Amino acid sequence: MTQIRLRNTKTRKVEEFAPIDPRNVRMYLCGPTVYDRAHLGNARPVVVFDVLYRLLRHVYGADHVTYVRNFTDVDDKINATALARQQAGAPGSLEELIRERTEETIGWYHADMDALGALRPNFEPRATDFIGAMIAMIADLIAKGHAYAKDGHVLFRVRSYENYGALSGRSVDDMIAGARVEVAPFKEDPMDFVLWKPSDAGLPGWDSPWGRGRPGWHIECSAMSYELLGASFDIHAGGIDLQFPHHENEIAQSCCAHPEGHFANYWLHNEMLQVEGKKMSKSLGNFFTVRDLLDQGIPGEVIRFVFLQTHYGKPMDWTAEKATQAEATLRKWRVLTDGVTPAAQPAPGVVAALADDLNTAGAMAELHALSADPAVLKASAALLGLLEDGMGDWAKAPDVDLSAHAEALSTLRAKAMETKDFVPVDALKSALMAAGVEVRMSKAGVELLPGPGFDASRLPPL
Repeated sequence: MTQIRLRNTKTRKVEEFAPIDPRNVRMYLCGPTVYDRAHLGNARPVVVFDVLYRLLRHVYGADHVTYVRNFTDVDDKINATALARQQAGAPGSLEELIRERTEETIGWYHADMDALGALRPNFEPRATDFIGAMIAMIADLIAKGHAYAKDGHVLFRVRSYENYGALSGRSVDDMIAGARVEVAPFKEDPMDFVLWKPSDAGLPGWDSPWGRGRPGWHIECSAMSYELLGASFDIHAGGIDLQFPHHENEIAQSCCAHPEGHFANYWLHNEMLQVEGKKMSKSLGNFFTVRDLLDQGIPGEVIRFVFLQTHYGKPMDWTAEKATQAEATLRKWRVLTDGVTPAAQPAPGVVAALADDLNTAGAMAELHALSADPAVLKASAALLGLLEDGMGDWAKAPDVDLSAHAEALSTLRAKAMETKDFVPVDALKSALMAAGVEVRMSKAGVELLPGPGFDASRLPPL
């Protein structure tokens, strides 16, 4: 069996992966807060850990891997969006408008991640479906002395967990000195964080022993992962921006609530995304959602290809040049593998690269060396979620008749051979190329093919 090695954020070492139960390998990925479209940075962990999911399925068997990615559907931003709709005259209660908004946003998310070739997880729990489990976990933390209730709030007592800060490598006192923490009259300690907060009549809420309210963000993932994966599971993944405080708080809650378990044995974090060498931000005008790029005509498979060229542990830079190069490579590979039945197994070099801390850049280099064996290329690319049949429509040449243009160019060429005046030939050739036509001229004749960016409306008149 292939030995997978992963860099464990918890130990800061690359370790051999040893699942708790090889017959049920379990992974949890923090999913989106569903208040708007997923931006490009949101998509990176989805694609990166989709490759890990595919690798685990390849090594342990598809039926022996459980992958959970949640939806946070209770959040102040969601509430604000729904309230704005209500104030604008939208019919329905606030709860109904919130549900409408989250359903809409989850639909967008699925469509966009499907376009990137990401497999759906085994479970996609919604936070609002696990409120009861969260209340039970909070009550248990209070009973064990790890949490306390005050003024309708319940807070986690950070200093009750001695290993707090181990994941991010910082002590509690260092965190207080270097971070902006919320000071509130209901807190015993500035670092204590909210497990439950009160809701007034204008906010969604659930009945609890501490009054009507709603959960804090951090308790959601702890409760959902416990319900679906147990007190101990194998891998917890997410963006590096979640390492502190979200993942640190998850560990504290879960280990205190379930001391019989270890929570997650391996922690994986992907680095951040940049655009053209700069941090993505609306103020710089380089903020893109996945849908923005798809609507610009950049195929999801191309976006995925660009992501996988960079190791997940390094910052990734999205550039237009990378997208152009990725499209050209994928078109070439799709021509090579068109109609080819994939081999029974991917190339050992591709598997070995992915097993080496998910070295997608190394795996891509291996793919480039497989051009002579299209069947193995197709099977190997599928392990990275590329060249799959359902994602190739973008690369298919349009059904267009260019024979008249080919005949005209051939006639001009024949005349130019006699007159030595190639200006008309070059002019027509340039006009065709400007319309996205690939021009192939040889002794055998002229061949015209629709190429990348083909636009029939720009074809030169005959």
